[in-house]
Amino acid sequence: MRAAEMRRAVAAARAVAASLGLAAGEAAVLQNSNKLTLRLLPCDVLARVAPAAQQVSAFEIELARRLAGTGSPVGVPDPRVEPRAYERDGFVVTLWTYYAPAAPPGAVPPAGYAGALRRLHAGMRELDVPAPHFTDRVRQARRLVADPGRTPELPDADRRLLADVLARLGAAVGTRGAAAEQLLHGEPHPGNLLATAHGPLFIDLETCCRGPVEFDLAHAPEDVGAHYPGADLGLLRDCRILVLAIITAWRWDRDDQLPDGRRLGAEWLDQLRAALGHDPSRP
Repeated sequence: MRAAEMRRAVAAARAVAASLGLAAGEAAVLQNSNKLTLRLLPCDVLARVAPAAQQVSAFEIELARRLAGTGSPVGVPDPRVEPRAYERDGFVVTLWTYYAPAAPPGAVPPAGYAGALRRLHAGMRELDVPAPHFTDRVRQARRLVADPGRTPELPDADRRLLADVLARLGAAVGTRGAAAEQLLHGEPHPGNLLATAHGPLFIDLETCCRGPVEFDLAHAPEDVGAHYPGADLGLLRDCRILVLAIITAWRWDRDDQLPDGRRLGAEWLDQLRAALGHDPSRP
C-alpha cells in the first residue's frame, strides 16, 4: 500500500480492534504489499487489512478454522473475538493470533518445512471447498503479458519470453499434474511460514487453489522438495520455472504495489533466462 492508504488502513485496524474491546494504541507494520499486516499492541493481535474490493477474507478465515480442526499447521483467528471479516472505512480487517517468532524468518530447516507442508496437504485433502485452479493464475499472468496497456514497461523481447513460458509450461504442468490434483496453499513461500513455539505454521491462505503438490513445493526453497516423499522432481522443475514466470509478470503490472517490485521484476527475468538456459531442451 502507498503511504496515504497505509495510514488509513492502520487507523481502520485500530478502530476495529478498539470497537471489540482490544486495546490497540500502537501498530507495528510487519508486511506491506497488496494487504497490510500489523501487530497491534498492547492487545497483541495480528491484524490483516485489505481494500474492501480486493479481499477474500471470509473464505480465508473459514478455511483456517477448518484446517485447524484437522490438526493442520496453520495460524488461526484470534480467539478473543468473533472470527469474521470486519469492514471499516473502505477496508476489510481480520484479526489473527500473533505468534512470537521462535527463529528468524526463513529459518525452518528443509525437512521441517517439507513435513509441515505434507501435514497441510493432508489436512487439505480432508476438506471439500471450492477453490480456483492454478491454471487460472497462469491465465491471469498471460493476460497481463499480452496487454501492453497493463504492462507498459515490459520490454518486447521479455514479453515474448514470458508469453512462451506461461503458455508452454502452463499446459505441460496442467497435463502432467492432472492425475494427482488437490487443494493447495497456493503460495507457501518462506514469508508465509512462521517458525513458532508451536512449530512451523502456515499463514495467508487467501491464495488457496487446486493443482499438483509440486506447484506448492515450487514456492519453497529448492532443497525442500528432496524431503517431500513422492514428489515428481521433473514436474517440480517445470513448476518452479512456471511460478517464476507468473510472479515476474505480476511485477510488471502498472498497478503492482509491492515495494521495489519493478527491480524484482528485472531480477526475476534474469533468473528466468538463466533457468531456461540451463536446460538445453528449452528455447
